[in-house]
Amino acid sequence: MNLSRTATALSLIGAAFIIYVGVSYVLTPASMAPQFGLPEWPQGDAVAFLNLKGIRDITSGLIILALLAVRQRFALGVVTLVIALNPLGDMVTVLSYSGSTATALGVHGLTAVLVALTGALLLREQRARTAGAPAVAQ
Repeated sequence: MNLSRTATALSLIGAAFIIYVGVSYVLTPASMAPQFGLPEWPQGDAVAFLNLKGIRDITSGLIILALLAVRQRFALGVVTLVIALNPLGDMVTVLSYSGSTATALGVHGLTAVLVALTGALLLREQRARTAGAPAVAQ
């Protein structure tokens, strides 16, 4: 599988996964919250905060799909690197609030690395394409 196909596959898998997670937080927030890694989760009206997390996740996935659809691969690479800050922030939050270290590192940390890797592959693909292009006369 070439670089472009690998980056596309990782982008699609990432988008599908985070949209699934987001929809799950919107539809069944109480069942999803314990899997996040924090020792406690909101109760009662505070559960609305889990819906906000779900909307953030759905939006992140849709941004990836939109940039793929309009073939803006360089922009997708940049945005994907920025999106990697979400799971990194989640990891730091879980660790800061005495949550599960295994979940913080194994879920959020690994996700941040994979998302950043996908962004780096997309940017590398663009550099490889540019390097192979003929020089433009000025």
